[in-house]
Amino acid sequence: QVQLVESGGGLVQPGGSLRLSCAASGIIPRFYSMGWYRQGPGNQRELLALITSGGDTNYADSVKGRFTISRDNTKITVFLQMNSLKPEDTAVYYCNALVNSRPYYPWGQGTQVTVAS
Repeated sequence: QVQLVESGGGLVQPGGSLRLSCAASGIIPRFYSMGWYRQGPGNQRELLALITSGGDTNYADSVKGRFTISRDNTKITVFLQMNSLKPEDTAVYYCNALVNSRPYYPWGQGTQVTVAS
């Protein structure tokens, strides 16, 4: 059973940056796309960024130009570089593989990102 472990969250001031990491225990097929999601207070979990096995990326409009997703296929580690953070980016951030455009594995615990001055 694959377990996803997210890390790198924390408290940051508006305009600041964070880099999130996602590692998997177990084997994730390299051809799976990987995505970063977030769930803010009172909100549904939303897909923010996606990266295919070939490196193609896609972003939600809310983070386009500020967030960058990347992956290390040798270790199936996924990263999310977050710049120009805003208070509305406050949420718990999760990663997952996508199969048929849907999250595939059980969710990890996520990593909390809080943007506040």
